[in-house]
Amino acid sequence: MQSRALIVGAVLAAALVSGGWLMQHGLGEGGASTYDRARLFEEVKTHVARYYVDSVPEATLFRNAVDGLLEELGDPHSSYLPPDRLARLRETTTGRYAGVGVQIDVRDGWITVIAPLPSTPAERAGLLTGDRVVEIDGKTTRGLTSDEAVKALRGKPGSLVRVVVERPGVDDSLRFSLTRSEIAYAPVQQTVLLRDGVGYVNLSVFGEDSRDAIRHAVDSLRRAGMRSLVLDLRGNPGGLLEQGVAVSELFLDPGKTIVSMKGRVADANQTFVDRDPQVIANVPMIVLVDSSSASASEIVAGALQDHDRAVVVGTTSYGKGSAQSLIPTDGGGAVKITTALWYTPAGRSISRLPGDTLSDDDRDAATEDTVPRPRFRTDAGRIVYGGGGIVPDVVVADAALDSAGRSFERALGAKIPQFRDALASYAIALRGSRGVTDATFVVTPAMRSELLRRMRQRGAIVDSAIYDEAAPLVSRLLGYEIARYVFGRQGEFLRRVRDDEAIRTAVELLAGAGTQGAVFDRAAAAARVAVRADSAS
Repeated sequence: MQSRALIVGAVLAAALVSGGWLMQHGLGEGGASTYDRARLFEEVKTHVARYYVDSVPEATLFRNAVDGLLEELGDPHSSYLPPDRLARLRETTTGRYAGVGVQIDVRDGWITVIAPLPSTPAERAGLLTGDRVVEIDGKTTRGLTSDEAVKALRGKPGSLVRVVVERPGVDDSLRFSLTRSEIAYAPVQQTVLLRDGVGYVNLSVFGEDSRDAIRHAVDSLRRAGMRSLVLDLRGNPGGLLEQGVAVSELFLDPGKTIVSMKGRVADANQTFVDRDPQVIANVPMIVLVDSSSASASEIVAGALQDHDRAVVVGTTSYGKGSAQSLIPTDGGGAVKITTALWYTPAGRSISRLPGDTLSDDDRDAATEDTVPRPRFRTDAGRIVYGGGGIVPDVVVADAALDSAGRSFERALGAKIPQFRDALASYAIALRGSRGVTDATFVVTPAMRSELLRRMRQRGAIVDSAIYDEAAPLVSRLLGYEIARYVFGRQGEFLRRVRDDEAIRTAVELLAGAGTQGAVFDRAAAAARVAVRADSAS
């Protein structure tokens, strides 16, 4: 007992002595020098490398230290990007890569073509939505992740990649030799003239060509007879700041402030002001946003809302009111670090604060009565709100995801991939059997029963009562999947438009409205009706 007490005492003494040393050498509140703190770090790293129960390579220790330093900032937008992640980021912002031009995903454990991109080697060779890619350059794709398959399909422009495909309704495998080329991802995926002369453009990312793509889309719609415009920024995570400014310039008058940046370093402080005339002056506009609209999307939506240039419809945006800079590092990587906060023309910061744990439903319904938000005024004196994203002028949530839909999602739990596999397998089977020939097809109870059978085959077991209650959501998702695989991306899009509550609301607000002011009047009336409905319920 005495020897044990001596040992414990010695350990405690060592801990106290060590603790005192650490307090003197940088972990306390004192004024230790930079040299002392660097020496402390080096000593701790050495002790971990020598004595930690598991062996950790020195390179890993340094990398973990870098990651830990940035993580401790408490900023999810600051991080170290190794060369591979930096390359992916640059690919996203440039919209260019070398490959065959095909969108793929994993279905039932196999790489499956979701869609070949227009005017690419994949489309020219004849790859089709629903094709199962079973081999790439002689190697099976069974069990590959989509990222692994993408890596195998990409390579230097002019190089060959050989793929073997199984196609529904075709007995023999199909072999393709594809010559890789530079692929330019189109930031605008859909440009459509809807009813009543309402033009529709969606922008999926703010890359190098986004402004030009929007300008081209708007010009084509104007030639087709467009009288009003819906700019869809839902699901757009942002991208390049300068492209957010450039897209805003297309719809604002010269001299209008677009966004202001404020940082600790003088170079980070900037105010961006419109320099060019509008491309469609006097054409009423609506901008659609949702909880995935972030960064540059919020810059555009905020600028157009503050200057009363567009009515914002949808659900509250993400709330990323900061700008990041890429600083190159040795080894080909870069530090992506927040260097400024940005503010809308009215002075709003829309950053979601740390600890903002409001549910999507709460955020979508946020007003000064339910969630404390600073109030600001637009050019015309309308009230808009700061904090936690861009709050729409007219809130339109996804009606299909009601309590029954949420119960179905909870019941699926971790089996959502198997549900997606069942959707795709049924849609592909219908394509192979030509079971659906009319793009306006109706999803029947028999079709939902077949989907449920396929789900259960894959282990996605859901109570029949929960499944039946979620019939509206299931029918929508199944309808989209069938339309995609049988009629292509355009067929899927047109079906989605028919069911899209936000687009339907936008068309109703714009139809026959000759001025932007008339659209604002309709939006205000719609918002009052929604408030009364909420009060009644």
